[in-house]
Amino acid sequence: MTETISRTGRPAVGRPVRVGAGATVTTIACVLPVFLVGGLAVQLGDELGFSPAGLGLAVSVYFGISALASVPSGALVERYGPAPVARVAIVLSAGSLLAVAGLARSYPTLVALLALSAAGNALGQLASNAALAEHVPAHRQGLSFGVKQAAIPFSTLLAGAAVPTVALTAGWRWAFVAAAGAALAALPAVPRSDRDRRTRSASAARGGRRAALVVVGLAATLAAGAANALGTFLVDSSAARGLSPGLAGLTLTLGGAVCVSARVGVGWLADRRAGGHVGVVAGLLVAGSVGLLLLAVADPVPLVAGVVLGFGLGWAWPGLLTFAVVRLHPQAPAAATSITQTGVYAGGCLGPLGLGALAGTAGYPAMWLTAAGSMLLAALLMLLAARLLSRPA
Repeated sequence: MTETISRTGRPAVGRPVRVGAGATVTTIACVLPVFLVGGLAVQLGDELGFSPAGLGLAVSVYFGISALASVPSGALVERYGPAPVARVAIVLSAGSLLAVAGLARSYPTLVALLALSAAGNALGQLASNAALAEHVPAHRQGLSFGVKQAAIPFSTLLAGAAVPTVALTAGWRWAFVAAAGAALAALPAVPRSDRDRRTRSASAARGGRRAALVVVGLAATLAAGAANALGTFLVDSSAARGLSPGLAGLTLTLGGAVCVSARVGVGWLADRRAGGHVGVVAGLLVAGSVGLLLLAVADPVPLVAGVVLGFGLGWAWPGLLTFAVVRLHPQAPAAATSITQTGVYAGGCLGPLGLGALAGTAGYPAMWLTAAGSMLLAALLMLLAARLLSRPA
């Protein structure tokens, strides 16, 4: 086993590549329930009797519970260390998947079990953040956080693959059983923690920069709410402007591929910058807002450009933002990122609900224009946060 030096200057146990892989598979295991419900929505809806609106409500509940659980989860990670919390998160996720397979006989039960898995998501995300901050050298953390965040859109590919391979052959319940087994298989990948580091409390994140973190969280709420509209409404919006269902689906596939690549690429570039990362996030959001504006234009060329800019820049920032917050709060990374992560989850909860209602009443062009304005406002708040964070703590 090799030994690297963490950002705090203390020895960090474990190989950075192994730790990064463990954080990535932990993230995948903990977000799998919500994406699997989305991927198997047709089969679930037919048996449990809910519509696409019901699916949207279930997903919003999931992200709402994740937002509420984020700050307490950060405190638990700071107290007990990332490894035990990550294991609890994985077991909680796997347990909820098995519970859906065996107990989900109605829509309310499904929503309740999905809400249970949301707590595991909050725990797993923050445990992964702390593990990367503790074990990965500073000059490689940007890439590590980028790869970790790229695991989230990658999870949609796994959920999509479960439809033809398991759900349409053995049934959707067996798809959840298989997913639970895959989640439990991630347990050996969780690295050990340096327990001595965990003597600090979450109060390390409650200094003069807490107000700045709240501004970042508010910006993340607006940005995530707008960006989540891409994955939620892009296909239906594309079909409404005349694209065939196949081409409309391909636009989402293109966006997902661009998003995965962009999150990794942005993280790689972050390791080559000494600072100013929150300002870069603001720049990405400005470019993303242009992409959302282009989606309001009824023409194939603006559509493709909007997808590339929207996914490639407007949804490439979560890993970079987490990296920036960790660099500014190396003594309590989980507690600090729990505040900003609350904003991301709140956006995932409120964005699809509000923008979906707007699309239903005023149409998709008005919805995309509103989403673009929300992302631009988020960029302005990020600039304000960058100024606040530049002050001494």
